[in-house]
Amino acid sequence: MLHMPRPETPALTVDIVIEMHDRPDRPIVLIERKYPPIGWALPGGFVDVGETVSVAAVREAKEETCLDVTLDVLLGCYSDPARDRRGHTVSLVYTAHATGEPRAADDAANVLLLDPCDEAALAGIEVTFDHRRILADYCHYRHTGEIRLPD
Repeated sequence: MLHMPRPETPALTVDIVIEMHDRPDRPIVLIERKYPPIGWALPGGFVDVGETVSVAAVREAKEETCLDVTLDVLLGCYSDPARDRRGHTVSLVYTAHATGEPRAADDAANVLLLDPCDEAALAGIEVTFDHRRILADYCHYRHTGEIRLPD
């Protein structure tokens, strides 16, 4: 019996837009990455073999921010081959909410709370990957309730 070789596919990742529900204006959490690409990013990471994407999202949020999150909505699937210079990744992006004090851990060097819909707040920040695009899609969702499908 002939077996087809397993195809080479992009790596699967998750990213999480965490709203802090116990703060005025529900700011979100960004992490400063310890490892290249250096810059600010949404919490997230690779899905482990044997793990669902929702479990990976909750795990990555806890590992990087020390927050227990509740997932709310699947915001989108981002698959631009150029989104990560280390190689082709596909990211499922969730919105989530949490309360408490985020703390940088694991791959995060620091955390930042901000209103992602305030362009002035984001102006001087080096945001990695395609996370500016994701934040724009999140702001659209937050203001309209509509999810924009990524290209």
